[in-house]
Amino acid sequence: MPEPVTQFRLERQGDVGVVTMDNGDADRPNVFGRVALESLAGLLPELEAETLSALVITGQPGSFAAGADLQEFPKIQTREQALTGSRVGQELFARIRALPYPTVAAINGAALGGGVELALHCDFRVVADDVRHIASPEVLLGFVPAWGATQLAPQIIGAEAAIKLIVHNPLRQNTMLDASKAAAAGLVDAVTTPENLLEEAAALPASGVRPRHGSVSMERQELDEIMRRARSQVDDVVHGAAPAPYRALDLIAGSAEWSIEDGYRAEQEALADLLETPQAQASLYAFDLVERRAKRQVGRPDSEPRPIGKVGIAGAGLMASQLATLFLRRLQVPVVLRDLDEQTVARAIESVRDELASAASRGRIPQETAVALASLLSGSTEWKGFADCDLVIEAVFEEIEVKREVFGELEEVILPECVLATNTSALSVTDMAAGLRHPERVVGLHFFNPVALMPLVEVVRTPQTDDATLATAFDVATKLRKRPVLVNDAPGFVVNRLLTRMMTVVLGAIENGNSVEEADEALLRLGLPMAPSVLLQMVGPRVANHVLRTLNEVYPARFPLSPTLANYATGKMEIAKQGKAPQSGDEILEAAREALADETRHLLEEGVVASAKDVDTALLLGAGFPFFLGGITKHLDQTGVSERVAGGLLAEVGEGARP
Repeated sequence: MPEPVTQFRLERQGDVGVVTMDNGDADRPNVFGRVALESLAGLLPELEAETLSALVITGQPGSFAAGADLQEFPKIQTREQALTGSRVGQELFARIRALPYPTVAAINGAALGGGVELALHCDFRVVADDVRHIASPEVLLGFVPAWGATQLAPQIIGAEAAIKLIVHNPLRQNTMLDASKAAAAGLVDAVTTPENLLEEAAALPASGVRPRHGSVSMERQELDEIMRRARSQVDDVVHGAAPAPYRALDLIAGSAEWSIEDGYRAEQEALADLLETPQAQASLYAFDLVERRAKRQVGRPDSEPRPIGKVGIAGAGLMASQLATLFLRRLQVPVVLRDLDEQTVARAIESVRDELASAASRGRIPQETAVALASLLSGSTEWKGFADCDLVIEAVFEEIEVKREVFGELEEVILPECVLATNTSALSVTDMAAGLRHPERVVGLHFFNPVALMPLVEVVRTPQTDDATLATAFDVATKLRKRPVLVNDAPGFVVNRLLTRMMTVVLGAIENGNSVEEADEALLRLGLPMAPSVLLQMVGPRVANHVLRTLNEVYPARFPLSPTLANYATGKMEIAKQGKAPQSGDEILEAAREALADETRHLLEEGVVASAKDVDTALLLGAGFPFFLGGITKHLDQTGVSERVAGGLLAEVGEGARP
């Protein structure tokens, strides 16, 4: 089936023209590929000859424009092609900006990248109040906006807001603006209901509102201070490991002095420079994994998933409370918690209800919905409330015998078709199900902390897990708005196994004389989202030590126990010195790369995942690894580490292949 192609279509409504971008597929966003830009180029002479009171540009229902077609980026083989791609878009949008009558972008759905740039070239912008995705994500992908955003956004919303839109938001897990935040930033002139969008857009030019182009200016000293702070913030995030955010800042700063034509040329040069970098190549690979491959749910069986009408959660600690909140908000079905004492259960119920109330107070859900969802939550110290559950997930103490006991007690209560899931972070799901009458209905659903924010769920299949159970696990994860990645049962699965292997390098360096700060700084040069010491505190030393011990039992040579981590786990913040010489930052960084390459090779050889793409997807979604590393295997390939350690390019390893 061919990919849908966006076309620009003009209709007249009295003396108002309405241009609609439409690809004919309500389930696909509008994107600007070569054919779409040719369509706009073909329409512009007609628009330039028209006599209109206003021109409204909008998208097909539910979609404004998601920007350039990223599937065409791999076709850019030369610098001249990159320059031309930037110049063509700029010239077409500039002709819209130069039309002899007012132009209004009526944003009725997601506006991303080039979609934002098209809107910035209009005189006015109106957005429907249900729009949730407005962003300029190019920096996340290793390049910069190159159809005018870096030059126009500072004029319209000011340098500080432009930096947030173009640089900081992409680096914060691609944070997007909803309609109200876009209005608060000054990016749009009005917010209205979807049904009134076109009418209000057409009326805006005559309302007395003035276009914002060139409306923001500031003293050079003020701009220099804004840019200094912005560069410092970028340093804190990427530590110089990616050039795109710094180049974007240069373009925004230059917009205060350049003509629009000079700014366009600077964008062209920046795009051509950046598309040649390994970071951009890795980012495009990562984007394809997260936005296309992960959504296809590779490995999901064809079996029909079982319906979920009630969820049970064994445990009532912090993770259980987070899971209960998530299940209530996304599935909106009854949820029952169970723990050993009533105080723990009561505390968990109160925590969940407080979280629902907080979501309502922040406008995330209606107040009546929060009240209704809170009424679906119950708790007990007994199992009887689990008898009619369709899914039960355990989140009890990370001890295999405790989990076996919980599963054994549950099997005496639950329905024959009820799915039994575990949120274990490292233990064998197969061993957990040993002794059950129906091990085929046991599956791992490993969520990441904080549950509300982290998009990954590792779906863990044992040799006994049947297709109906696996399909149900995928279906539940999807309805929870998570991205499931299939892994076969193995100690630590994927993310924790790789992070722990990396952490052994850090702990080894500290125990051999390096300071914590030296070890942190060495790994931050990868562009990781947080320093290893911060990650350790977030995970918790006790949990981290448990995972290390679990992996050490199976792979002692690759996962040596750390007396320092053991100290931390007991609350004793004492480093156990080993007496060897400290390493340089370069040596620590290279050791971490080699450890990650070696462990990825083992994951593939053992068949824990079918493809290196699964490893990268898991690290991107579950550990927050930056796009410009491509997860990790692209970076390991680009730096020659894969060849040296694994004997081949890791990112290319797929189904049945070996490095």
